[in-house]
Amino acid sequence: MEEKNVDIAIIGSGSAGLYALGRVKASGKSFVLINGGEQGTTCARVGCMPSKVLIQIAEDYHRCGILGRYGVEGHKSLTLDGEEALGHVQDLRDNFVDRVISNSTAQMSDEVFLEGYARFIEPHLLEVNGKRVRADKIIIATGSRPVIPKPWQAFGDRILTTDTLFEQEQLPESLAVIGLGVIGLEIGQSMARLGVETTGFDQLETIGGLDDPAVAKAAIEIIGRDFPLHLGHPAEITEEGDKLRVTAGEHSVVVDKVLASLGRRPNLDNLQIENAGIDLGVHAIPAYNPNTMQIGDSHIFLAGDVNAERPLLHEAGDEGRIAGHNASSDQIQAFKRKTPLAINFVDPNICHVGKRWSELDYAQTAVGEVNMAPVGRALIMGKNKGVIRVYADKVSGKLLGAEMICAKGENLAHLLAWCIEQELTVGQLLQMPFYHPVIEEALQAALYDLYAKVETKNSGPITELKMID
Repeated sequence: MEEKNVDIAIIGSGSAGLYALGRVKASGKSFVLINGGEQGTTCARVGCMPSKVLIQIAEDYHRCGILGRYGVEGHKSLTLDGEEALGHVQDLRDNFVDRVISNSTAQMSDEVFLEGYARFIEPHLLEVNGKRVRADKIIIATGSRPVIPKPWQAFGDRILTTDTLFEQEQLPESLAVIGLGVIGLEIGQSMARLGVETTGFDQLETIGGLDDPAVAKAAIEIIGRDFPLHLGHPAEITEEGDKLRVTAGEHSVVVDKVLASLGRRPNLDNLQIENAGIDLGVHAIPAYNPNTMQIGDSHIFLAGDVNAERPLLHEAGDEGRIAGHNASSDQIQAFKRKTPLAINFVDPNICHVGKRWSELDYAQTAVGEVNMAPVGRALIMGKNKGVIRVYADKVSGKLLGAEMICAKGENLAHLLAWCIEQELTVGQLLQMPFYHPVIEEALQAALYDLYAKVETKNSGPITELKMID
């Protein structure tokens, strides 16, 4: 069988693979990009983009309920055409996917873009649809897929995942969401606000990945107003006519559809990676260096959701850049990873920045807090629900992290991530300008609460201002 020889083979044309491709192209090295399955990245096709369209529709429609406060009449007669709503989601989704393809693989020749599933024959030899590629370096960026327990597969299309949810033409009458992480919460709240009878289940006692107890308590209370949440017990599914019964602990509900939101599985099992000459590590995920993306001291690099470490687009982009740089360089370079930042686009937003609650040394950590109820801007918006918690080192005052559920959390989280990245102290943050009235004033209040609990203070008679020398 004829072999094609290249410097670098990239397996997967998702976000990580495409960012890696950008670095490899710039190096002038020869390459092939291999992709099996749908193009267009997980984010554009079945992830962050179509979900945000659905969230926006749901939030706008739900907003009608507050119009009576303003004296707007007729809002109660507004109705939703579910078919048109889902059609809009699909139209924008297709637009996002087309943009990705047109800006990446559409103009690539068959010589460098191979469509099909790759498998390892030898450590440096791949086979794709009967063609063989020998590569000096290989980047694995094959992404992930939704987890569906094997017994549930017998229920056919009544079990939805993000791979199938956005293909639906009609909203179901009723829906159970099993797994209340990011996707489960976002879709669950959106469906409930669109008029679907929705029930949420999770075997954990928390939701949205929250581990700060105060924020988790507030989130459960707030999100639970949109749809019931049953926590602390694993869910079981049985058939009941053409419907499904979901049972967890003492709670049971009969629904038309179930959204399985149990996480994602790395796409490694069809690569025959056992032929790659590397240590497969724990759970068959090869051990790799997150600062170089190199697997051991091998010629293979792992980037994006396939490593199951930080399954977020911006992280996949960084990992792709690192893998592409190192695969096309003579020497391996380690890169500092950015401050962790995660945003759940429920209303109000749930956000994690920097160190998580469970990662803190409580004896050395100060915690600042503000409740959103009295915040002026939030009250005007009708979104004065939630809490912000910020963490700092007690002695130095250096900001360490934050968890929150609040309006415009997506913006506050970015500000905090940038500050943590710059290693700023609470005192330095309070010397930044804060406008009035804005949601950022809530963050300012949380920082004042935190500032009172740290030892390092600003100099001068007015601690919020810097003195001129």
